[in-house]
Amino acid sequence: MKRFHVHLHVNDLAANIAFYSRLFGAAPTRVEADYAKWMLEDPRVNFAISTRGAQAGLDHLGFQVDDAAELAALKERATAADMALLDEGATTCCYARSEKHWITDPQGVAWEHFHTLGNIPVFNEASAAAGACCAPSANPAQQAQAAAQSACCAPSTTQSSKCC
Repeated sequence: MKRFHVHLHVNDLAANIAFYSRLFGAAPTRVEADYAKWMLEDPRVNFAISTRGAQAGLDHLGFQVDDAAELAALKERATAADMALLDEGATTCCYARSEKHWITDPQGVAWEHFHTLGNIPVFNEASAAAGACCAPSANPAQQAQAAAQSACCAPSTTQSSKCC
């Protein structure tokens, strides 16, 4: 079963945790110094906020799946529809180890398809080791090239620091 995923960048994490906790009627399931996540069942959504973006607002949307077969089906659907696909494979981001790929809609909004495999203690292992997070370009042809060099996890419509 799929779970809708929304990730927003916020300026004030504490104020937004308070706001979204009241809005959802639930506390976040994970809180870090720069990140919070709610795993809601009604509606079935993985809603995340972080202070890692250059400006507040929508970072990306996506679908979180429960197993590898569902992820493969989403990848097959995107490939069959000739959508430019950035396949990250096994990666770490947003305090989790995942298998994922990305597509970008005509407006430049990044869509993440992912299967979470487990939690990790840092936002992104590669960026923690490198000390920075870099963002691939919005151009799908450049995304694949940038992904090979990137320590980050999300295609970007800007050159700002951006991770899940």
